[in-house]
Amino acid sequence: MTISRDDLEGKLREIEGVVVETEEGAKQNVAFIVGGVAVVVVALIAYGIWRSRRRRIHIEVYQTT
Repeated sequence: MTISRDDLEGKLREIEGVVVETEEGAKQNVAFIVGGVAVVVVALIAYGIWRSRRRRIHIEVYQTT
């Protein structure tokens, strides 16, 4: 059994196509994951700020003369 150069080249191009498709899919997944992480981080920071403001005790002192 012999393998011709055209057979080998065709198979390698097929493998390359699969790799390119997988790479594009991975890039899209990374974009969604990064976006989700950014939303969670912003939400946690906002919640922390809201909670810290809620805990403060505000005392107002008025002096009457």
